[in-house]
Amino acid sequence: MDLQEISDRLEITDVLIRYTRAIDTGDWDRLDTVFTPDAEIDYTESGGIKDAFGVVKPWLAEMLPAFFPKRMHTLGQLEIAVDGDDATCSAYFHNPMPMDDGNGGEKLVELGGIYHHRLVRTGAGWRSRRLHEEVVWKVGL
Repeated sequence: MDLQEISDRLEITDVLIRYTRAIDTGDWDRLDTVFTPDAEIDYTESGGIKDAFGVVKPWLAEMLPAFFPKRMHTLGQLEIAVDGDDATCSAYFHNPMPMDDGNGGEKLVELGGIYHHRLVRTGAGWRSRRLHEEVVWKVGL
């Protein structure tokens, strides 16, 4: 592995961290540093939408705080393959989120799965041009 590949892998890892931190903190504009403007995002396995980034970003900003006011991701086992200016990255995720239980309390919902990103090197650095959220397991839904 040469220095360029090491650098690319670190930068791609940072893209995924920026993604989860943006989602968890509600910093929706930070997603602009994660995705290309024409990115395709697929959340259908978790009950969400599949659409272009320009549609998904405001949907996230509206829906996530309404149903899951607190969010927290853990990422692991990032598998990154770089091919010139293109890359793929699959990363395990664990995402516990408390939500209203309908009786004045909270219940904990947890999702576990794999984020599948297709990335491209841009003038502003690596960006995801496609995200597919694969749900492997869920608890509380």
